[in-house]
Amino acid sequence: MAAGGKLLVALCFLFAIAAAVDRNNFKTCDQSSFCRRLRSLEPQTSEFEVLPQTLQQFKQYITLTLVHQRTKHEYTLKLACLKGGGMMHFQVDEKQPLSVRYRVQDALVREPQYGPTKVESTSATLIMVACGEGEAKAAVQVAPFKVDFFQDGKLVVSTNAKGMMRFEHLRKKQQSEQQPEEEQQQPEQAEHKEGDEAANEVEPASAPSEDPGAWEENFKSHHDSKPKGPEGLALDFTFPQAKVLFGIPEHADSFALRHTATKGTDPYRLYNLDVFEYELNNGMALYGSIPVLYGHGETSTTGVFWLNAAETWVDIFSANRETDVVSSLVNLVSWNSQAEPPAANFISESGIMDVFVLLGPTPIDAFRQYTDLTGHGPLPQLYAIAYHQCRWNYNDERDVEMVSAKFDEHDIPMDTMWLDIEYTDGKRYFTWDHHKFPHPVEMIKNLTELGRHLTIIIDPHIKRDSGYFFHNECTDRGLYVKNKDGGDYEGWCWPGSASYVDFFKPEARRHYADQYLLENFREQAETVGIWNDMNEPSVFNGPEVTMLKDNVHHGGLEHRDVHNLYGHMQLIATFDGLLRRGAGKLRPFILTRSHFAGSQRYAAVWTGDNMAEWGHLQASIKMCLSLAVSGISFCGADVGGFFGNPDGELFARWYQTGAFQPFFRSHAHIDTKRREPWLFPEDVKLVIRDAIRKRYQLLPFWYTLFYEHERSGLPIMRPLLAHYPTDVNAYAIDHQYMLGDQLLVAPVLDQKQQSRRDVYFPVRADGEGDWWYDRDTYRKHTGTGVETIPVDSYKIPVFQRGGTILPTKERVRRASTLMRHDPYTLTVALDRNGRAKGTLYIDDETSYEYRRGQYLYLEFEYRDGVLSSRKIDNTASYQTTSWLERVVIVGLAKSPSAATVYIDASGASGGRLELDRAGEVVTVRKPGVSMLDAWSIKLEF
Repeated sequence: MAAGGKLLVALCFLFAIAAAVDRNNFKTCDQSSFCRRLRSLEPQTSEFEVLPQTLQQFKQYITLTLVHQRTKHEYTLKLACLKGGGMMHFQVDEKQPLSVRYRVQDALVREPQYGPTKVESTSATLIMVACGEGEAKAAVQVAPFKVDFFQDGKLVVSTNAKGMMRFEHLRKKQQSEQQPEEEQQQPEQAEHKEGDEAANEVEPASAPSEDPGAWEENFKSHHDSKPKGPEGLALDFTFPQAKVLFGIPEHADSFALRHTATKGTDPYRLYNLDVFEYELNNGMALYGSIPVLYGHGETSTTGVFWLNAAETWVDIFSANRETDVVSSLVNLVSWNSQAEPPAANFISESGIMDVFVLLGPTPIDAFRQYTDLTGHGPLPQLYAIAYHQCRWNYNDERDVEMVSAKFDEHDIPMDTMWLDIEYTDGKRYFTWDHHKFPHPVEMIKNLTELGRHLTIIIDPHIKRDSGYFFHNECTDRGLYVKNKDGGDYEGWCWPGSASYVDFFKPEARRHYADQYLLENFREQAETVGIWNDMNEPSVFNGPEVTMLKDNVHHGGLEHRDVHNLYGHMQLIATFDGLLRRGAGKLRPFILTRSHFAGSQRYAAVWTGDNMAEWGHLQASIKMCLSLAVSGISFCGADVGGFFGNPDGELFARWYQTGAFQPFFRSHAHIDTKRREPWLFPEDVKLVIRDAIRKRYQLLPFWYTLFYEHERSGLPIMRPLLAHYPTDVNAYAIDHQYMLGDQLLVAPVLDQKQQSRRDVYFPVRADGEGDWWYDRDTYRKHTGTGVETIPVDSYKIPVFQRGGTILPTKERVRRASTLMRHDPYTLTVALDRNGRAKGTLYIDDETSYEYRRGQYLYLEFEYRDGVLSSRKIDNTASYQTTSWLERVVIVGLAKSPSAATVYIDASGASGGRLELDRAGEVVTVRKPGVSMLDAWSIKLEF
C-alpha cells in the first residue's frame, strides 16, 4: 500500500475510535427526525378508528379497515391466531400505498402457521375474536382504535391504549414541503409552512412541514435523500399484569428496563452500530437489535415481538420510575402496586406494523413462543463451548505455536486459537499474509493434532483493489451494495477504500458462501471456525460509523428498511458456506457481532468492544441475560475487556464469570499488553487455571444444556424470574442468574470483595425455598432471601438446586476433544422430598449424525434410595465407550450402609460398591456401568 493509503487507513481508524468515545457522533432522538416527530410522552386520544362494516372473516384470520380521522387515509388490519395457542399476530399496512412497504424476510424460521380464528361477537363499538377453544382472545375497539389481548379471560396486553399510534402514509412531496434541516437543527428552529392542503395531506402529529428533515435529513456532513419521504410508524403496548419490562437487546444496561418516557431522556435505540468503548447504563444503540419485549408480574408473563428491521426507538413507561427498577441485594426494588401498569412505545422509521403477541402465561411459555417463531439455536460442536484464546493479533505462526504450547506447559485447557485481521494479505479476506503465515495449512494441522481448532476473522467489507480477485468478481457480477445513484457504494474500513457485499441478493450470498469452500479458499481446513465482525455494517466515514440509509440493495430495497438485518444476512451466507465446506456433515461454528431476531440459528454472539473495568464485567451478565431471553443463548463477553489492561484481580474474577457463561473467550485490543494467563503473577495464573478447569469439568452439563436448548428453544442462561415468577424481589436481580434450572451462579463482580458475597436465594410460589448446595463444599442452604457467602480469591459462588442431578467429567485434558470417551461423575442433589432428576446428552460432538438418531439422551432419577438410568429417546443410539466413574449424593437424611449396582436389562447384580461417607455427602466409587446400559444403584440403610 502506498504511504498515502496507509495514512488514510490510520485516519479512518482514529475516526472510528473517536466516533465511539464522542457521543456527539451518534444521534439522539431529538437529532433523528422520525423519532422526534413520532415520539409521544403522554397518553392521548388516538385519531385512528375501525370501520366495522369492512370486517372480513377468513378461516385463519380476519381483516378490517382502519382510517385516520383527519387525513382519511385507510389502512388494513390483519389479525390471526397462531397454531398451538398462546400467540396472536397482527399486521397494519397502508391499504393502497404509493409503493410496496418492506416486510421483514429471513428472520422467522418459517412463515407463521395460523390456526382457527373466529369472530365471536360484533357490535358498533367492539369486535371480539377468539382462538381455538377460546383461551386466547382479542377485543378490537372501534373508536378510538385499540386492541386488547386476553389469556384465559385475563387482560394481558393492550395495543394503542395510550393512543400513541402513528403511521405516516407514503405520499408525493409538495412544493411547499420543508427543505432538509441544517446539521443538528432542532424542530423549533425551523420555519413552519401551513395550509389547508398540507393539513389534508398528513397526520397531525407527524406532519413533515412541522419537522425539518422529514423529506431530507442531514447529520453532520452526511445527507439522507429520503426518496420516499416520511414513512415512520409508532405503536404503544401496555402490560396490565406486569411489574417489570425486559428484553429489546442489545444495550449495556440493566436487565429490567428503565423508565425513559421523560423529556431529556432518550428511548432505548435499536440500530446496529459499531461503538468502541461503549458506555454503561444507557440505552444507546450497540451492535445488535432484537425487537422483542416482555412484561412480567406475579400472575402473567407476556411479550411483544415487533418485526421491523429499520431504525427503532423504544420508550419505556416504567411502573417503578422512582426506583428505576435497578436492584441490589442491599436495596431490593419496592414495587408500587398502585402505579400505572408498565408500557412501551415502539417507533420505527419505515416498514409496516408486524407484531406477534406472546401470551405466555409463564416466563418459560413466553420464551418458548418467541423461539418457536425465530428458531432454536442449533447444537454446536463441543469444542465451541470450551475455552477460546484470542487477541488482536497473534503475530505469526510461531506466536500461535508458542501460545498453544504455553497452555500445555502451564496445564491450562484450551480448545481454540483465534486470528484477527492481521493474518490476511492487506485486509483482503480469503487470503493470508505469507510473510507472517507462510504455512497456514500446516499450522492448522498442528493444532488439530493437539485436539485444538483455529478460528479466523472474515468481515463484510471488501478491499477495492484491482489486484484482488474477490473485489473484481463482486464488481463484475454486480454483487455490491449500490449508492442512491446506482453505482457501487464505497466506504472506508480496515482495508481503506472498500465496498460491501449485498447479502440481500441471492447470487451475492451464494458467491460469498462459495468462497469458504476448500476448492476456493484452499489455505484452510473444514474444521476452521469463522468470526464475522464489523457487520453492522461498520463504515468509518459513514453517518454514525455505518452505511447511508439511502443506499440500495437487491430488488430496490433501501438500506433504511433493512439496516438491522445486514449482519444477519451475512450469517446466512457464512453458514451456508461452512455447511457446504463440510459436505453437510460438520456443524459450523460462527461468531458474530451484529445480530437480529433469528440470528441464533447461525451463530454465537459476543458483546463487542468492552473495557477492562469492573462495570463492564457486571454488564456482561446483564447483556447476556437480555440476549438469552431474546433467543440468543450462545453469548459471552471478551474476558478481561477488549480495551485497557486489567489488573490481576479483575482478570481473575472475569475468568471466573466467563467460565459460567455460554461463550467463553479471552480477547484484547492490539494496543493492550499481552495477557495470556502465565504473564500474570503465579497466584493469579492459578486462579485463572482453576476457573478454566471448572469449565471443562462441567462440559457434559453445558453440552446437555445446549442440546436441550435446540429441542426446546429455552434460554441456557436465565434470570431468576424464569423459575421464580412470583418472587417480586427477584425481578430486577441481574448480578446472579441460573443455568438451566440446575445451577444458581453468583460470581464475584466487585473490586476487593475478598471475604464475602451476598447471594439471593429465591422464593417459590408456595412460599418455600428450594434447597441449594454449594458446588465446592456441598454445604446446604435451605432458607430464602439474602445470605452472605464466604469467598476467597478462588471462590466462584455456584449452587446446585436440590432435586437435580448434574453430569461432569473430572479428568480435565488439554482440549475438550480429548475428553470424549472419559468417564462421568453424577452429583445427585436431593430436594426436601429426598428426590432428584437429571439428564445427560452424548453424541460424536462434531457432526449432524445426531439428527439421524445417533445419540444417547438419558434421564437419571433418584427416589426411595435408588438411582436409575434410562433412555429418554428409545429409538436413538450411540456407541460410546464412556462409563460411570463416581456418584456423589448430597442431602441424605441418613447415611447408607451399602450400595449395589444392577444392570436392568439382565437384572444381574454388578456387586457391592465402595462408599465414602462425610456427613450428608455419600460418594459411590466406580460403579463401572456403561452409559449405554440401563442400570440402577440401590442404597441400603
